[in-house]
Amino acid sequence: MSQSAHEYETEATRAASAGTSADAETAYGEVVGFLTDLIRIDTSNPVKPERPAAEYVAEKLAEVGLEPQIFESEPGRASVVARIEGTDPSADGLLVHGHLDVVPADPADWSVHPFAGEVRDGLVWGRGAVDMKDMDAMTLAVVRRMLREGRRPRRDVVLAFLADEEAGGNFGAKFLAAKHPGLFAGCTEAVSEVGGYSMEINPGLRLYLIETAQKGLAWMRLRAAGRAGHGSMINDDNAVTALAAAVARIGTHEFPVTLIPTVRDFLAEVCDAMGIDFDPAEPEQAVAKLGPLARFIGATLRHTANPTMFNAGYKTNVIPERAEAVIDGRFLPGGQEEFLALIDELAGPDVVRENIHLDRSVESPFAAPLVETMLAALKAEDPAARTVPYCLSAGTDNKTFADMGMTGYGFVPLKLTPDLDFAAMFHGVDERVPISALDFGARVLDRFLMSA
Repeated sequence: MSQSAHEYETEATRAASAGTSADAETAYGEVVGFLTDLIRIDTSNPVKPERPAAEYVAEKLAEVGLEPQIFESEPGRASVVARIEGTDPSADGLLVHGHLDVVPADPADWSVHPFAGEVRDGLVWGRGAVDMKDMDAMTLAVVRRMLREGRRPRRDVVLAFLADEEAGGNFGAKFLAAKHPGLFAGCTEAVSEVGGYSMEINPGLRLYLIETAQKGLAWMRLRAAGRAGHGSMINDDNAVTALAAAVARIGTHEFPVTLIPTVRDFLAEVCDAMGIDFDPAEPEQAVAKLGPLARFIGATLRHTANPTMFNAGYKTNVIPERAEAVIDGRFLPGGQEEFLALIDELAGPDVVRENIHLDRSVESPFAAPLVETMLAALKAEDPAARTVPYCLSAGTDNKTFADMGMTGYGFVPLKLTPDLDFAAMFHGVDERVPISALDFGARVLDRFLMSA
């Protein structure tokens, strides 16, 4: 653990503690231990249940006087929810949520074992180090310190550590929203993953990306039916041929560039900071100059539809009666109907589309008091901080909570080293996060929660 983690005190801490000092073992030094412990609890979705991680989190919350509840949607598929009562009963509540599941990882591809929780070269390595057990660990460390020091936030803070986010949230956020909505009573805003991290322009200016929008999700199955027959015969009603042509049309289609307000504002802010001319009519020119960040931002300029699976046939010399394919579609905010209509047009009349999982897009205001609070917390720890809005090309459980009326943001504050390709860490090989970024994030998160 770093010396800065032990020595850190916010102004609110000094005022609330009235001269008392926190025990080093119960301060932010806990964050690295929490993260390595959580990484070592393999919660690969869907083959490993979240229950062991949920029990771990609940135990840590109960140790400081909270009353966490564990909810199972199915055996082993567990989420944890706890509420911290604020000092102002009239204030709206804030939901801080993270997910306990991770995507699978093959140890053969990694430099370290993905579930060893190894600490090396000043970084924590392992599946979930970035997506998103780092935020889970920071939240635990911050909340435990706050409560041990007798500090409470102004507004109620609901903590949710959720199952199944990586597969759409049906066994986690969606289950709780449908079956236990009272857990989130009074919450009007939500904070979760894939935002708040830094992009260094120069030593005197770091942009912290606040996720204010998310593309919609359309996982689709395409089906084609034809006439079965012998592979040696002429067959003008071949299901494989019809489906392959449809998949090719969809996979090679170039959707037009559409600048939603969040993406336009992001590019304008970043180009201004980098001294780059920004022409809204040619946004791809600006994106091309963003380096590794272009991986995140490039896909937010347009709808996307990528074929990911194809299944047909059972024998070389038999023309099958049916064929199926799967498409991963992502549509821009406001573009759902247009996107699905175009997919149907590209698929053609002989192919049927079925929605496997359809989830909304979201777009929240950047000019908002909660975002101002994020900036103040960041600048208190990094005077070179400047916040910018951005659109996530993927999605988070904020979509579910948007259906419950909450305005959602991505805010996991991390001050990153310029050499780390952060975008590659999400679902990537050798996922890792700097310990210094965890220390920083815990300090910022404390300030944020105490002043939100």
